[in-house]
Amino acid sequence: MNTNLPLLIKKIAKNFINNNFEIYLVGGAARDIIMNRKVHDWDLTTNATPEQILKIFPKNSFYNNRFGTVGITTSEKEVVEVTTFRKELNYTDKRHPEKVKWGKTIKDDLSRRDFTINAIAVKLSFKASSLISEIFDPFKGQKDIKSKTIIAVGDPNDRFSEDALRMIRAIRIASQIGFIIEDKTFASIIKNSGLIKKISWERIRDELFKILVSAHPNQGICFLYSSKLLSHILPELIVGKGVEQAKHHTDDVWTHCLKSLENTPSKDPIVKLAALIHDVGKPFTAQGEGEKRTFYNHEIAGGRIANEIGKRLKLSKKDLIRLRKLVRWHQFSVDEKQTDKALRRFVRHIGKENLKDILKVRAGDRLGSGVGKTSWRTELFKKRLIEVQKQPFSIKDLKINGKDVMKTLNIPPGPEIGNVLTALFEEVEDNKDLNNRKDLLKRMLEIKKGK
Repeated sequence: MNTNLPLLIKKIAKNFINNNFEIYLVGGAARDIIMNRKVHDWDLTTNATPEQILKIFPKNSFYNNRFGTVGITTSEKEVVEVTTFRKELNYTDKRHPEKVKWGKTIKDDLSRRDFTINAIAVKLSFKASSLISEIFDPFKGQKDIKSKTIIAVGDPNDRFSEDALRMIRAIRIASQIGFIIEDKTFASIIKNSGLIKKISWERIRDELFKILVSAHPNQGICFLYSSKLLSHILPELIVGKGVEQAKHHTDDVWTHCLKSLENTPSKDPIVKLAALIHDVGKPFTAQGEGEKRTFYNHEIAGGRIANEIGKRLKLSKKDLIRLRKLVRWHQFSVDEKQTDKALRRFVRHIGKENLKDILKVRAGDRLGSGVGKTSWRTELFKKRLIEVQKQPFSIKDLKINGKDVMKTLNIPPGPEIGNVLTALFEEVEDNKDLNNRKDLLKRMLEIKKGK
């Protein structure tokens, strides 16, 4: 087991020990330490009460909740959370306990946790300045780590009834570290899947996003489907099951979307979500059978559905626009015969800031279809995108403005100014070399004279 802890964790631990309190690594931190994985969140627990913790760290700690968690700020401006041993009672909202009691032992604290692999504690102590760690594992979590199995602590129905978000969390952990979910625990998720409706969409979204960017996102989505949770979260995706495609597609829409998700080269959850639902409009636009089957305008239908999904997941306005655009315009053409004007129109639709992302969605789409990641046409398309971005995209990119028009033509503010600028832009759009101040001023006078 790797006990090479960060210096700030050692300093915090020593302060507790020097004040005659116990201090433990727990939860994901303990699990990842045992698995020799990188720890992202340091989860500590102690027999000291919140008031006692505040006395140990009088200048750099704060406590503003009823769950016994104290934040300790470090010199590195990080915040490490330390929670008092506790027992939790009465989860009436299926998420938070109505009552919290301070526990007396580490087992009291571990018994309230979700899964055995997260119910392991590593006691920290020092001998002659050397770190000593002692593992407490009352629910045999180490055995489950070795067998790569997620098992609920105690009765899974109780655990999921207490906090329904734990159902998605089980799937998220499984998709992150490649574990399976024990049969009894998984059966309980199926049984209690409807409780997920008690959880806020923000919390559901956060867990879903972690699944999408995990090491095994396909496994996570399949677990969500098999557990019946997906029908509450992304029911539109399920409609694609059994919807056969034609031509180069050998899989139904559902399988193709899963493969696209797996193969999209991005760690951005919005891009991953776009890849997963990029063809969500196909079942609603399907016409014909076999090789004659078509899905005309499925990207338009998909864009509308993506917007509904994004709103449901409470995306920010910026992310909602990104998701909608990535789905709406994923069916772009890479025909080498396209004009520069057509490429500029595409860039305006998707936005310069989203070009790299939509190319990643296209790469995932291709790989999910069983063809290569790219093609010579796609590579040519990428090069042409770079070139056309050097050209003006709107009237505001012209080297003159409305004031120049009024001054040169000696006209007052009004629609004529916009008409002149529009005419100039249409010419510049076809020939970027015309976009210089001297030629534009000259051409403006010619347009005024009707030439």
